[in-house]
Amino acid sequence: MALSASLPAATRRDVLRDELLATVSLLKQRRAAEIAEGFVDDYIALHWMEWHGGSLRLTTTGENVCRHLKALLSRSTDRKAA
Repeated sequence: MALSASLPAATRRDVLRDELLATVSLLKQRRAAEIAEGFVDDYIALHWMEWHGGSLRLTTTGENVCRHLKALLSRSTDRKAA
């Protein structure tokens, strides 16, 4: 399935990126049912997640996006503290 057509592709990608860390947290807590509708299909379409043995997991690309987001958040927090 392609990225959802409800938003332009770049905007939808931004929403998905902004929600990725929260989505990963839900997966780690085994609360996948709480992931917003359509997000899983879109993450798979972006190659950020994949099905593996019946479980959803981050791909290497998804892990890299998460690392990047965490670094950005860390920098933002460091700037606010300074």
